[in-house]
Amino acid sequence: MSADPHHVVGLSDLHSVRDVVAQGPHPGVAHGMGRSYGDVCLNPGGTLWATTSLDHFIAFDSSTGRLVCEAGVLLKDIQRLFIPRGWILPVTPGTQLVTVGGAIANDVHGKNHHVVGSFGDHVQSLTMARTDGEIIQCGPDQRAEWFRATVGGIGLTGVITQAEIQLRPVRGPWLDTETIPFAGLDEFFRLADDSEAAWEHTVSWIDCLAPGRGRGLFMRGNHTHTEHGPAPKARSFGVPVAPPVSMVNQLSSRPLNAAYYHLQRWKAGCSVAHHESFFYPLDHLHDWNRMYGPKGFFQYQSVVPRDVGQDAVQAMLREISRSRDGSFLAVLKTFGNRQPLGMLSFPQPGVTLALDFPNRGARIQKLFERLDAIVREARGRLYPAKDARMPRDLFEAGYPRLAEFMKYRDPGISSGFSRRLLGS
Repeated sequence: MSADPHHVVGLSDLHSVRDVVAQGPHPGVAHGMGRSYGDVCLNPGGTLWATTSLDHFIAFDSSTGRLVCEAGVLLKDIQRLFIPRGWILPVTPGTQLVTVGGAIANDVHGKNHHVVGSFGDHVQSLTMARTDGEIIQCGPDQRAEWFRATVGGIGLTGVITQAEIQLRPVRGPWLDTETIPFAGLDEFFRLADDSEAAWEHTVSWIDCLAPGRGRGLFMRGNHTHTEHGPAPKARSFGVPVAPPVSMVNQLSSRPLNAAYYHLQRWKAGCSVAHHESFFYPLDHLHDWNRMYGPKGFFQYQSVVPRDVGQDAVQAMLREISRSRDGSFLAVLKTFGNRQPLGMLSFPQPGVTLALDFPNRGARIQKLFERLDAIVREARGRLYPAKDARMPRDLFEAGYPRLAEFMKYRDPGISSGFSRRLLGS
């Protein structure tokens, strides 16, 4: 959470949301669990409409898997309630501790974009409150342009209050998984291409500091038909306090990455995994961000087109290795050949690289400028949900439907992100 003051107004009743949002004070922005790493859900000096108490399930059709719920419902609660009943969310990000409204506003993606797209592709309708008192209901076949502006619209078109989501059938909470070490990007892309037809979920951890051409661990999984498997982790751990300096630094990162790679390489192969362990490995480590010390961290996530993807990713890894500022949390995956649903949705056909960097002031900003230049030349884009510093020209170039989106902007809604990159 930002250290800047916010005026927090809780939303707890669907019947009163319109009046509360219209009354202000403005500008405001919806705030769920605050899991966006940047400032899309922050409004320094302004109002936050807290949505986590809008957490009711409204209706469920057990024959079709259609779920209607309020926007503050957590993805975790949907998974734990409906997987035992044979239904699962088609798309989830790397944490299940996010709200439905946040998942829509950021059009989150998972490890299976090449098969089912992003979260918004499974939203059948949504309702939102505007600051002028208007209530808008929209969906793929109802006021479709409002829908495309709101999915991925980072909360700037209105406060999402409820949604109808299509769940998908599943036999149980387990996946058949396989982990395959790879020695370079050539091998990564071959594995990604070979896995798309037969494996629903694919993702890679990459050692961003290793010399050479990028070694890593390719992980893939399919929902299994087995009726028995490992239980989810029973215990959670946490980082109790922030150390005075970042534990992720030039002395620790390279040996930690090397140790993790060799340990997982030794354990590589096929196994059965519980979905929580496979999808959300960090959810069992509370306050893990404290490892980065009191100055915190930045996440840098880009996507670049596939035709230049290997060269662009290699160039980024080369800059990161030279800087010696890479981190342990580095994720590489490919997106499917489908166009983004929302006007500002992040996923596009190509390859995405996400890395965490300790906040080292001007030095890390210089690295970001070099990475920006690579993304810009490759005609790529950065992920607004993870951003706290991208330059305006890169945002405008990366999101060509921005001018169209602005027609649906709610003038009473503003965030740190919007003021940085949209001027208000």
